[in-house]
Amino acid sequence: MARYRKILVAIDGSEAGFHALQEAFKLAIDEKCWITVTSVAPPYQGDLSTTAVGNVQKALKEPAERALSIADQMAKKERILIKTVCEEGEPFERIIDLADAENCDIIVMGRTGKSNLERALVGSVTARVIGYTYKDVLVVPKGASAGWKTIVVATDGSKYSTAAGARAIDFASSYNGELKVASVVDVPPEFYGESPETVDKMIEKARGYAEGIKAQAVAKGVKADAVVMEGDSALSLTKLAVEKQADVICMGSHGRTGLRRLLMGSVAAKVIGLAPCPVLIVKS
Repeated sequence: MARYRKILVAIDGSEAGFHALQEAFKLAIDEKCWITVTSVAPPYQGDLSTTAVGNVQKALKEPAERALSIADQMAKKERILIKTVCEEGEPFERIIDLADAENCDIIVMGRTGKSNLERALVGSVTARVIGYTYKDVLVVPKGASAGWKTIVVATDGSKYSTAAGARAIDFASSYNGELKVASVVDVPPEFYGESPETVDKMIEKARGYAEGIKAQAVAKGVKADAVVMEGDSALSLTKLAVEKQADVICMGSHGRTGLRRLLMGSVAAKVIGLAPCPVLIVKS
């Protein structure tokens, strides 16, 4: 049974965006679902009374239309049918609205940041899409391949990470993959000296979260390991992904209420920026 019936891929004319589209083709084939591809022309910010409106709008739309033309060529080469939509307006709003209008289940985007700082900030469009949409979002780094053989799934015991765990189990079951279930205890160093018993309790609680998802996976015939790590959550998760050569990191999101945190550097934002593999943000 397909987990995703329809995919929306948002491209911006960058190599990272086209790479994400190429990876979305593989997901569409595996999931047997439809693809809609969109590129958004930004709104004109100048004084329309001093210029020819039609010419300005045409100039603003040209990069988006050119990107969609390339997407069409890519799809034909892969013998995949896609629907292309050129939108105009605030990019993150148009992407989210189109995903709703097309009844898409997941939004796929590329990671375009070049420097560590840019990657850590995720990108304002991506961050806002994740922060406001109720759809799952897959962020694909340039050069990374999407797959489901080895899945790192993060859990903190919340209903959001429970949803991510269920999604990860579903994929692992369908594609004969395995899970690395991780829960991270991130506390200030002084805690270890001032209240070691508190840290011990947190570690035990984290172990319970990880073991809980592992048990659910094993019950469905999925191979799974549970691990508890101590330290910075984002660095620990990305380090685990590197060590295990993960195909994807699966995380939950706190939905719209998490936008401010995401823009200011949440765990999800940092993982997306640092991850060597695609990151799937699952919405509850």
